[in-house]
Amino acid sequence: MSSNAQEQPASGLLEIKAGSVNLLNIKLLDADAESIAAQLAHKVRKAPEFFRNAPIVIDLSGLRDPDSPIDFGKLLPMLRTLGLSPVGVRGGSEMLHCTAAVAGLAVLADVRPDPSPKDGAKTTAAPTVARGSTKLIDYPVRSGQRIYAAGGDLIVLAPVSAGAELMADGHIHIYSSLRGRALAGVQGNLESRIFCLDLQAELIAIGGQYQISENLEESIRGKPVQVFLRDDVLIIEDL
Repeated sequence: MSSNAQEQPASGLLEIKAGSVNLLNIKLLDADAESIAAQLAHKVRKAPEFFRNAPIVIDLSGLRDPDSPIDFGKLLPMLRTLGLSPVGVRGGSEMLHCTAAVAGLAVLADVRPDPSPKDGAKTTAAPTVARGSTKLIDYPVRSGQRIYAAGGDLIVLAPVSAGAELMADGHIHIYSSLRGRALAGVQGNLESRIFCLDLQAELIAIGGQYQISENLEESIRGKPVQVFLRDDVLIIEDL
């Protein structure tokens, strides 16, 4: 047998495919690792299931001082102690990219927002944001189940139990009761909305902005509502 044949690796051991993963985006405004970890710990305590084992991207584009060094060697263990899994950074200076790479983080390309409509252009109340196919679920979503509509909207015609999770890159429509979690715009599309006929959710989120059950007003519980973002604030309105 030739040496070339001996050096060829065995085939059929793996496959490489493009995929989509729900990455939580954490935008840093300051470079103080201990202060960041303390503030994030407070948020994690409010919604532990939302953050549990969540892969996160650290967004450096909002730093007040873009030249401030960040001690990733201190920050990353703190984040992992909170149950988060930092995988990369986005935005920021080349210096920060270098220090992040040394710490074992990937440097991801910036996400460029869609151009804003020109003055006088008409906008709709519920814009179409997803270009992929719509996923339709016509059976009850049980506790422990997770359904993700990658690149499109998610429509659910049956009840969603506590402990279940719905995720979509676009809108989420629930034509029944929502007792679990619903996360729209999980890839960062802030125009996504959640529509629900009976809101009793454990958690609702759009583009990383979220509210948990304890913070929902009694006036909207059990009612048909729509959820959307306005000036980075999660708004819940009657339908």
